[in-house]
Amino acid sequence: MLLISRHPTSRLLLLLSFHHSPTRPSSHRLHSLQAPTFPLPSPRSVPLPPESILEGACSLVSRAYEDGDRKLRSFQMELSREQALCVVSLLAEREGSMVALSFFHWAIARPEFRHFMRLFLMTASALVLRGNLEKAREVMRCMVLCFSEIGKFGEAVDMVFEMRNQGMRLDVHIMNYILRVAVELGLVDYAHNLFDGMPLYGALPDFVSFKTMITGYCNAGRVLDVEKLLIVVEGRGFRIDNVTCTKIVEAFSKKGMFGKVFGVFRKMSDMGLPPNVINYTALIDGLCKRGSVKQAFQVLEEMVGKGMKPNVYTHTSLIDGLCKIGWTERAFRLFLKLVRSESYKPNVQTYTAMIAGYCKERKLGRAEMLLARMREQGLAPNTNTYTTLIDGYCKEGNIEQARGLIDVMTKDGCTPNICTYNAVINGLCKKGRVGEAYKLVKAACRQGLSLDKVSYTILISEHCRQGQTAQALELFDEMVEAGCSPDIHTYTTLIASSCKERKIEESEKLFDECLTLGLVPTKQTYSSMISGYCKVGKASAGMKIFEKMIKNGCIADSVTYGALISGLCKESRLEEARVLYDAMLAKGLVPCEVTRVTLAYEYCKNDRSDTALSILDRLDKKHWIRTTNILVRKLCSEGEVESSSIFLDKMLDGDYAVDQITCTAFVSACYNRNKYSMASAFSERISKKVPSSLYTNTKQC
Repeated sequence: MLLISRHPTSRLLLLLSFHHSPTRPSSHRLHSLQAPTFPLPSPRSVPLPPESILEGACSLVSRAYEDGDRKLRSFQMELSREQALCVVSLLAEREGSMVALSFFHWAIARPEFRHFMRLFLMTASALVLRGNLEKAREVMRCMVLCFSEIGKFGEAVDMVFEMRNQGMRLDVHIMNYILRVAVELGLVDYAHNLFDGMPLYGALPDFVSFKTMITGYCNAGRVLDVEKLLIVVEGRGFRIDNVTCTKIVEAFSKKGMFGKVFGVFRKMSDMGLPPNVINYTALIDGLCKRGSVKQAFQVLEEMVGKGMKPNVYTHTSLIDGLCKIGWTERAFRLFLKLVRSESYKPNVQTYTAMIAGYCKERKLGRAEMLLARMREQGLAPNTNTYTTLIDGYCKEGNIEQARGLIDVMTKDGCTPNICTYNAVINGLCKKGRVGEAYKLVKAACRQGLSLDKVSYTILISEHCRQGQTAQALELFDEMVEAGCSPDIHTYTTLIASSCKERKIEESEKLFDECLTLGLVPTKQTYSSMISGYCKVGKASAGMKIFEKMIKNGCIADSVTYGALISGLCKESRLEEARVLYDAMLAKGLVPCEVTRVTLAYEYCKNDRSDTALSILDRLDKKHWIRTTNILVRKLCSEGEVESSSIFLDKMLDGDYAVDQITCTAFVSACYNRNKYSMASAFSERISKKVPSSLYTNTKQC
């Protein structure tokens, strides 16, 4: 395994580079106006090769152009790079811009010239000299595209700006093209800076510019930037088209900002371009993915009320949403409605969603039945369909059946992807067959597949489960080195494992890293950190994390409260623990057994049994009885018979059942402490409260 330094700073720098620049150009300059590393070639400065070669090349190109083959598809000629430069220069001078441009397109279709920057610059310069600026810009657009393929997008853009010195004025169209390529590469910050600088170069942004930036922000999940840009778009009188609207809906839906979506819909209607079926379907899909299926059906009603007819994609989103929340039978009824429909029939995605629903409920027989029905309808299952069923078998523990399905899908012409392998790897790990899982990882790599963050997280989680945090951290470093950005689930797994092993410094580093990367900690992340601090006697640090958790709108559960209460009790900070316990009950949370016993026990140890009684009095009868029985046994094990008797008396006064183990523990503790009269009084009292069968067992104690 490739490993990188465990030094947190170097690891974080690498994480940040991958996190913020999915495809990084070799130059991060926006458009440096400094001179390039080599001078732009002049059409008249290239050393000439033998005249016969140049004349022959120019003659062939001219004849091909005259025959109407503008792209010279059938043109065959062996030229060096320097010869190509001379040919394009001579063609521009003798035959004109279009012939030179035709040769240029022929050349860049070949690997030896496609990334030869001087050819692009020579062609553009020659066209500028002839006053054909539009064609020069076309050459520059080609250069941006070609060099983005090899990670040199930044250098190409720098050279586009440098061409201004050759007389090529930048216009909004070439700027929009550069913006589009930057957005497609995921370089949203780069695009943002370029967009802001457009007016400086006399290229005022038009609707295409705004649309491109909105798309980029949506892809990056930067919804605040989308909102700001929408205000500017509205102020300039531009209308949002339906394609852009769908992007906005998807971005806002992923963030759960459905109210904003309805606002966009209203604005579109006001502008005379109301949302269409695709826009509504995107909203319904977003709601279903967030589990808000009821609201999705309300949107469906609104959509139908406006005269729009839902299509198969609308129904597929609803079926998928219903299956995800466990309403599989209702989803199947909707599925049958599609089957019987004359307008729309279920497609591959619809069947796959339904199969996923049955797999989730472990009804694999029904899932297989749907797969067979799908084939009967002439629909070919795709890789996702097979992967869904394979994952279902793996979660059921039937690894052999899953592997058999991989063979079936391969015969059907479906190639297993990394998700397919992840399903089986996860199944093997759950069965404890880690060695086989690693063999499968190697097999996937031999197939040319790269591990993704899910693959790494599965293996990291398994090492953490086995208490092998060091191996998990090594895998984490390899994951970062491979360019896979860890998500919050990966961090939470490592943080929890480190905290469990009391490696709080490692946990702190990981926690700080995920915050620096802009990841949002979950309830489990915060709870793990709180638990870790409390285990090492740093309850105050745990309280700070708890306060940050509440401030960030993350709702604590009984596990979070329990960890903090236990930590405070260990440090004898009982009043603070009591405040948290009361707050927990006020929120309707039920404290776990350990929390209830721990707090009551600590008060008893401090001779405050009355407070312990008041704490337990707020519990319902079932929890009160169980907690009191456990507490009495714990007190008896430490010889605290006086405190124990208080709780036993309370139980007997309330006609609550005292179990046999508790009776035995109390009587034994009384004998060990020479409290024979107390044991006798207890036995006598309990004999009047319990049935004869239990009384016999008690007397035998």
